[in-house]
Amino acid sequence: MKTNKSILLIKSAIIAFVLTTLYSVIPFQAVCAEIPNNVFRFHILANSDTEEDQTLKLKVRDKVLERTKILFDTANSKSNAEKFVKANLETIEEIAQNEVYKNGYNYPVKAEIVNMHFDTRHYESYTLPAGMYDALRITIGNAKGHNWWCVMYPSICISTADEGKDRAKDVLSDDEYSLVTDDKVEYKFFIVELFQKIFV
Repeated sequence: MKTNKSILLIKSAIIAFVLTTLYSVIPFQAVCAEIPNNVFRFHILANSDTEEDQTLKLKVRDKVLERTKILFDTANSKSNAEKFVKANLETIEEIAQNEVYKNGYNYPVKAEIVNMHFDTRHYESYTLPAGMYDALRITIGNAKGHNWWCVMYPSICISTADEGKDRAKDVLSDDEYSLVTDDKVEYKFFIVELFQKIFV
């Protein structure tokens, strides 16, 4: 009899925990789902993981960010930023390709806009939830090396932490901004990812 009561108590506790978790995750997940609608990312893949190829990747990154900084700083929406990239894909690809040649390599470079899945990632003082994001992706050579990413809109790739926060705060809702700048939010992202795998 006592055993049955214990089992019943355990089941009740598990159900209560699941319901409480769902109650807290659903609204949190809704905020997470909105973030990709306001963010345009930059993703660059190196030819390989050799020190030389990784260094080249960073040089290409710096050159592309340097040449596009003003335009992304003045973009007033994600849609506007994405339109700029679409209109200038060939130019961006040429900038990256010329930097590769300048450093003595003949790797082909490709620039494209993609919609791709990103895991939960940290950048500066931000943590972005996992999800499908639109991004400018640049691949160098075989694109088999470690990648690098950041956020092109709102423009925090080449900003100081404080400047980046100001730009993000202007673009994201209060709930979204609080979420991505919360130092303790990563465990919540993990729960959301688990929730999505189970129920989506």
